Parts: sequence; C-alpha cells; structure tokens
Amino acid sequence: MGNLRFAVIGAGFWSRFQLAAWRELEGVECVAVYNRTRARADVLAREFGVARVYDDAEELFAAEELDFVDVITDVETHPKFVHLAAQHRVPVICQKPMAPSLTEAERMVRDCREAGVPLFIHENWRWQHPIRWLKQLLAENCIGTPFRARIDMISGFPVFANQPFLAELERFILTDLGSHILDVARFLFGEAVSVYCQTNRIHPAIKGEDVATVLMRMGGQGTTVLCEMAYAGTPLERERFPETFIFVEGEKGSLELGPDYWMRVTTQEGTHAKRHPPPRYAWADPAYDLVQASIVPCNANLVGALRGEGNAETTGEDNLQTMRLVFASYDSAARDEVVRMSAG
Repeated sequence: MGNLRFAVIGAGFWSRFQLAAWRELEGVECVAVYNRTRARADVLAREFGVARVYDDAEELFAAEELDFVDVITDVETHPKFVHLAAQHRVPVICQKPMAPSLTEAERMVRDCREAGVPLFIHENWRWQHPIRWLKQLLAENCIGTPFRARIDMISGFPVFANQPFLAELERFILTDLGSHILDVARFLFGEAVSVYCQTNRIHPAIKGEDVATVLMRMGGQGTTVLCEMAYAGTPLERERFPETFIFVEGEKGSLELGPDYWMRVTTQEGTHAKRHPPPRYAWADPAYDLVQASIVPCNANLVGALRGEGNAETTGEDNLQTMRLVFASYDSAARDEVVRMSAG
C-alpha cells in the first residue's frame, strides 16, 4: 500500500505540532493545507513543504484525492468540516473536544456512519507514555481491584497567553481539559454510571470556568473516581505542567503516578518506584512536550485503523461517551445534583 494522502484543515497554534508528529510516521503524506485565512496556510505549507494551499474547503475536497483529513480548527467549526468530509466520503480525524454541544457530536457520528466513512477523534492525552504504563499495571492486577482513584491536572501555567481564544469560551475547562481527563478516567476504569460536578471561575477576565471537580462512580468494578482540574493561575508547590497526577487505591495496594513521571507501586512487599518519562522530540514546545509526544502514538493508532491494521481507540462512537460525561458535568454543576448516566 502506498502513502496515505491527507490534508490538514486549520493552520492555528496546534497544527504545526500535529504536522510534525505526522512526519514521525512512515506511509503518510500531507498534500494540502486549508485555512480560511490563506496567508496562515501559506506559512504552514512552506514550513512543512506542502505543495498546495486552499482557503475554500469545498475546493479542497473537489480538487484533491484524499485518504483522510485532519481537522485542527476551533471546536465551533468541527461539525461543518466533519459533515463536509462525510459528504465527500473522506475519512476524518477531528481534534477534541468533538463538538460544542452533545447534539452536534451525535449528529457528526451519525452522518459519518450513514456515509460509511470512519470518524476518529484525536484524543491524545490517554496516549501519554506514563499513563499507558499505569494502565498496564492495572491490567496486571498488581494492586487488585481498584476501589478509589484521583486524577489531578491542576496548573498555574498561563494557558491564555499563547491560546487567548480560550478566555472567550463560555464553557472552558470541562470542554478543553475535561474532555482529556474524563477520557483518561474512562480509559483506566470504564464507563461512569453517575457524575457530580462543581465548578468555579478564578480568573476575573475570562468567560468560562477555570476550575472543576468531578466525582464519578464507574460501572464494572465500581471504582469511585475524583477528577480535579484547574487553570486558576495560582502559584503551586507541585507545578509540573502539563503532567497528570494519578493515585489509585486497590484491595492489595496502591499505584501513584507522581511528579517527574515517577510511578510507585505499594503492596505488602513494600514500595517499588520507577520513572517513566515520555520520548522527546526536537519539534515539541518544551512547555508542552509531554502532551505533544503523545500525538505520535495517537496518530499511529488512527492511521493503523485506516490501513486495516487494527482498531482505533478513539473513534467518534467511543468519544461520544466522553462528551456525554463533559455535558453531564455541566448539568450537574448547574443543578447541584448527581446525574445518572444512561447506557448511551
């Protein structure tokens, strides 16, 4: 099989890291860049040696023979571009969060299903190297059945400095970061049967919430999972942006993913610690390198599925479950009530 030909839709902050990550894989070739502001597409295309540039998405789909598109635009435009790809029978990879509403996310999945084309969501957080190791340790049952867990992503990092549009979102941390963290909770512990959420806003000049606390009861093993998220910008003793800290209690011991990628397994035999740092790439922004390194295995999983070499983890159908949790969390916070999750 020859190279899979793809186009990038969107030339914003994240697109150059996405393109750099695609370059780490064999058998894929970016042949075009679209952006509504053509000058930005020109800059990205020159940087990565991409031959063609478009500022009209319809023209892109009409002119190019594509094996897939990679949508890296603002969330409000995701439905439009996914629907356009479905109309042209082109498989689509879409950035998270999938859509600005649950109704639109469900329609995106339905449209692609009816068109017979794959829809994948680029949910890379679960592909972080230390988080994959923690999943493996849980699968090995080294601490027995987990009954309680805490997942923390709390940072004073100035996220609004290089992504100022985040300050304009009416709904911020649960859609932007919660879509990652709640997906990690699902990845590690299965589907939630109930959710309770509280939110807060600390930055005075933003529209949405920048602090969220989500408590879930998971099905299957019945694990209680607490997810704590914040971009409050306050000084923190354990500031390690963008690391996620995870602590799991099981019937036979505990697992802890702590600062600087140290994993500690504690059982009756004592505590065993090992560091699991991510791979490093020269193209990654040092402030985001942990997260950007996870783009590579996420992309590899998705392109493998496109080639028929395995199943994609983060399909549109799967990510709908994460979106249901995100919007159930907003409902819970608004009503100050526990929300029961349906089977979906």
